[in-house]
Amino acid sequence: MDFDPAGADLSLASLFAGWALADELQRRLVADGFEDTRFADGVIFQHLVSGPVTISTLAERLGVTQQAASKSVVDLEHRGYLTREPDPADARARNVVLTQRGQSVIAAARRHRAALDAELRRALGTERIEAARLLLVDTINHLGATPPLRARTVRPPR
Repeated sequence: MDFDPAGADLSLASLFAGWALADELQRRLVADGFEDTRFADGVIFQHLVSGPVTISTLAERLGVTQQAASKSVVDLEHRGYLTREPDPADARARNVVLTQRGQSVIAAARRHRAALDAELRRALGTERIEAARLLLVDTINHLGATPPLRARTVRPPR
């Protein structure tokens, strides 16, 4: 039996809309030469946009073991998005740092999200898009999900 999105409740409609937007963003990033980037990379990047962090800090923010955080960092290093550098405050520690490629993919994603927003406003109307955006923000606030967003400690659902 086919699923009709028009019958979706708010939870499913917002989830599927988010997936559609994420897929379109991913398609555009691939066209920009970031064919190896994945949606999940943003979970790591959110912790590095304000500056370098140690693996242990990254693991704590992600709510994972240091081994799991290290594995993700190694993968992103191999793809050229991150590097590790000595921590100037602690000779034993190494900081995880965005490379130029890492900064570039973040900048490209921001540009594409703004372009998608503008396209949707033209296609569906600014008032409708703004009303939908505000409804989703109100939902986030109502469900108490604002603090992790502000702290950049968002994790995918379990």
